[in-house]
Amino acid sequence: MLYLEDSYLKQFNGNIININENKIILNNTIFFGKSGGQPGDTGTFYINGKKINIIDTIKDSENNIIHVSENNSELKVGQEVKGEIDWEKRYKHMRMHSALHVLCSVIPYGVTGGQIGLEKSRLDFDIKNNQINKDEIQNNLNILMKKGHIIDYKWITLEELDKQPELVRTMSVKPPRISGKIRLVKIGNLDLQPCGGTHVKNTNEIGNIFIQKIENKGKKNRRINIILN
Repeated sequence: MLYLEDSYLKQFNGNIININENKIILNNTIFFGKSGGQPGDTGTFYINGKKINIIDTIKDSENNIIHVSENNSELKVGQEVKGEIDWEKRYKHMRMHSALHVLCSVIPYGVTGGQIGLEKSRLDFDIKNNQINKDEIQNNLNILMKKGHIIDYKWITLEELDKQPELVRTMSVKPPRISGKIRLVKIGNLDLQPCGGTHVKNTNEIGNIFIQKIENKGKKNRRINIILN
């Protein structure tokens, strides 16, 4: 999963290690597999001068990255692949995902669900009996954006995470484990939490965040929908 260390990689070379109908596994990849509310990447494989469209990327039960192709009838295990992601789509997802982490820093409640999209994204918060104000949240978010907080990563063990349970903000999804370790995404001094998704390098890449609406989703849940300019 080359994107775990560098989300800005657009192209890579790999080899096919497994094929099952139109589902392809490589020995390495920059394609993000759908998980944690973030959609899977799309893009293109080039093999022996031929172009193969990758229409989705998912994960299997063993955390393998599965590239779903339109047609792979001529592919064979061992072949070398040059892959290229749809960068415009990926970068929008990166900006959105980072924006949601900043939103977590502004709203100090547990996250019960979320979804990242190209045009809009959302997080659901368990606010209990507290009140939240749309204009105040939006103003606080955009003040933070302009300060240009650096976004980077830190790896910890499962034992270290157990000693810091407050790091886990998402109540409905377990932190992703990569080779027995947990990757933390750190946004300046604003937010630190486990995440296996793709992110921008600095909050000033996100742009302005607009709170589209806040919805009631049950007695305690509030859904906050955001869009970016």
